Amino acid sequence: MEEKLRFMKEISLGAGKIVMGWFGKGFLVKEKRGRELVTTADEESEEFIVSAIRERYPRIGVVAEESNTREWEREEVFILDPLDGTNNFTYGIPFFCVSIAYQVSEELQIGVVYDPIHKELFSCIRGRGAHLNKKSINVSNRDGLSESILATGFPYVRKSKRDSNLPEFAEFLIKARGIRRLGSAALDLCYVACGRFDGFWEKSLNPWDISAGGLLVREAGGRVSNFYENGWDNRKDGIIASNGNIHDEMMVIIKRVGRVD
Repeated sequence: MEEKLRFMKEISLGAGKIVMGWFGKGFLVKEKRGRELVTTADEESEEFIVSAIRERYPRIGVVAEESNTREWEREEVFILDPLDGTNNFTYGIPFFCVSIAYQVSEELQIGVVYDPIHKELFSCIRGRGAHLNKKSINVSNRDGLSESILATGFPYVRKSKRDSNLPEFAEFLIKARGIRRLGSAALDLCYVACGRFDGFWEKSLNPWDISAGGLLVREAGGRVSNFYENGWDNRKDGIIASNGNIHDEMMVIIKRVGRVD
């Protein structure tokens, strides 16, 4: 695990350099679905990461956002987002990251998220705690929603009010001290892990958005679940992450506002 963690850190830093090489400069922008974008930086970052994985660990599968590589059938899998927060990146907003997770037999083992703007490298190995650069991190200890700062995001594809996350947002807006919408789920989760946020919820995310960050929250002492379940499956829709203290309060609101499956 230590060897793979070092490797994941190295390629995250390398991908971060590629991304920063394009930031604020002319790059190709294409639309994907809904209001989602993909840029030259996304594609070059992913190509770099996947090539490094294929060379170093040819037997390990890859699940990557932009190339539609989905090797879930492999026992070991790297799950990666080469640039989480592409819309921010495209508009020159300095809040985005590279996210890579390592999973064995459907169990997340390692998570690495790199924020190249602030040079913050979040990392964890299952059962060994979470770190920001070389410092150990922990979730906050706030006890109630009324004193908590939450984060969320909104789906790129939203056909109705129910799809939009607006009903949930309205409820949390009344209950929480504040809500932030920063545009990168992976970094939102890292901010929960290090105590900057107390909780996070979002729907319509993908495994590459949440796998590394979700594991970081758990390793920092927090709690992660799907919307209507106590457990967490990174391939299911709807994620709640928190410091643990406010998790039940968050789930009550999600259940009341949303549809219980």
